[in-house]
Amino acid sequence: MKQDVYGRVTAQIVTALESGVRPWFQPWSVAHAAGRITRPLRANGQPYRGINVLMLWGAACERGYHAPIWMSFKQAQELGGHVRKGEKGNLVVYANTITRTEADENGDEQERDIPFMKGYTVFNVEQVEGLPAHFYALAERPADTVQRIAHAEDFFAATRADIRHGGSRAFYSPAHDFVQMPPFEAFREAEAYYATLAHEMTHWTKGAKRLERDFGRKRWGDEGYAMEELVAELGAAFLCADLSLSPEPREEHAAYIGNWLKVLNEDKRAIFSAAAHAQRAADYLHGLQPQPAAVQEAA
Repeated sequence: MKQDVYGRVTAQIVTALESGVRPWFQPWSVAHAAGRITRPLRANGQPYRGINVLMLWGAACERGYHAPIWMSFKQAQELGGHVRKGEKGNLVVYANTITRTEADENGDEQERDIPFMKGYTVFNVEQVEGLPAHFYALAERPADTVQRIAHAEDFFAATRADIRHGGSRAFYSPAHDFVQMPPFEAFREAEAYYATLAHEMTHWTKGAKRLERDFGRKRWGDEGYAMEELVAELGAAFLCADLSLSPEPREEHAAYIGNWLKVLNEDKRAIFSAAAHAQRAADYLHGLQPQPAAVQEAA
């Protein structure tokens, strides 16, 4: 099952990339009350994480779903609905470990944790009939804006990263540990600025004082470079979803597609690893946000 899941998911992502589509930047919609852009949501409103985000975003893009909510066949029944006859479900995965007691070479018993992965099927609410009305609720389109977005400004400011502005390039400097951004006014839309900043801030999390992420990059364009760029691309997509931003994909990142395809075709686990690293980066940046007063008091 584990190998089958790796192969199926990687093949799905590779097919999209080969057609020039980055599935993590496609399924934004203004048509559902859950929001202008969001991670895929479980029936209880909890967001999916890691590789499942990519898998369900890809399915939503391919099939044109506006609703971000997904549920199992049984959950649909428990909520009073039913999956329409003939609908095809979508794979999501669950990783965990089991503990097994084994005898070592001396005959002594030792416990060993063995990782495993399970796959199960979920359906988008647009494939389900008879659910409570709020699962299908439509939203009014938010007003477009070219102004700075306050909650995004607050989010990145709370990280206390050294973010500098000027010039025409966006990059993270590992040697000097700062993020360089073009001026805000240089971007055609506010959300493009924050998406670019989210990408560079994902790179920032790899620093030695933070997550110490290292894929062994030796030169520009090698597999380590491509892997880090993929993590930054996914991290930016996760953060944009969390911050309700809907940017267009950065055109220059299309140049990385060939390198990503090489990495994914050579290692079926690569997209799982990249998504996991991206999730850790997003979690790290969220962890730098100020805690609500109630949480502080409880602590």
